[in-house]
Amino acid sequence: MGLQGDFYQLLKEQGYVLGVPGQADAGRELTTATTILAFKYHDGVLVAGDRRATAGNLVMYDRTDKVLEIDRYSVMAIAGVPATAYEMARILEHSFKYYRRTQLQELSFEGKLRALSKLLKENVPAALAGTGAVVPIFAGYDAGQEAAKIYFYDILGAEFEGVDYAVSGSGSSTIRGILHYLNTWGEQPLSAMPEEQATVQALRLLTSAAEFDSATGGINRDAGLYPVIKLITSGGVRMMSDLQLRSLFESRVSKGV
Repeated sequence: MGLQGDFYQLLKEQGYVLGVPGQADAGRELTTATTILAFKYHDGVLVAGDRRATAGNLVMYDRTDKVLEIDRYSVMAIAGVPATAYEMARILEHSFKYYRRTQLQELSFEGKLRALSKLLKENVPAALAGTGAVVPIFAGYDAGQEAAKIYFYDILGAEFEGVDYAVSGSGSSTIRGILHYLNTWGEQPLSAMPEEQATVQALRLLTSAAEFDSATGGINRDAGLYPVIKLITSGGVRMMSDLQLRSLFESRVSKGV
C-alpha cells in the first residue's frame, strides 16, 4: 500500500482525524499528559514521568502524577488523556484487588498485561475519535520469573516488551535517542546502574526532554516541583521523595556532575 511512518501517520493516510482543531471538537482542546519513561537498573525497574498536563498550547496543571501504582508490584505510567488513563488505572486496581481477595493469590504478571490490553482495546473508538487516546507503559515485578519487566502499548492495545527501556509521550523522541546511546556506549549498561545513578539519569532525561518539548514540564526548584519517580523491585513499589530528588538534582544534575 506504500504506507510509511508511525501509527498516527498511518491512521491519517487512511482518513482518520485524531482530535484536530477545526473538526468536531473545534475550540475544545483535550487535556493530555506528556512524557514518561521506564528502564531497568541494577535492582529492578525505574519508572518516571514529568508533572505537566497540557491542553493545546496551555499548561493546565503542573502537579500531575503520571506514574500510578496499581498494586504492590506494578505501576502504569500514562501519556495521553488523563481522564481516560485514571479510569483505566482505577479499574485495574479494583480488578487486581478483587482477584487477590477471591482467589487468595496474586494475579499473574501475564494476566495483568492482558487486563490492560483489554481496556485499551475497548477504548479504541474514543482513541480514534481523538477524545481518549492513552499510550501507557506498564512495569512490574514478575514473581513467577523473579524479574522486573517493562511493557509498552499502542492505542489499539497491542503490547510490546521493552527489554531494557521504554518511553512514551511528546518528549519521547528526545529521550529514546539518549537511552539508546547510554545503553549502547555508556560506561555501563542501564541495567547495571545502582539506584542513585539510575535516578540521576532519569532526572537528566526528563530535563533534556523539557528543553526540547514545551509540553514536558521541567524541574522547578522554586516551587519544589520534581518528576514522579518510582522504583519496582522484589520488595515492591517505592516512590522517591521530593527531598531525595532535590538533593540529587542539586548535587548531580544542575552542577553537571
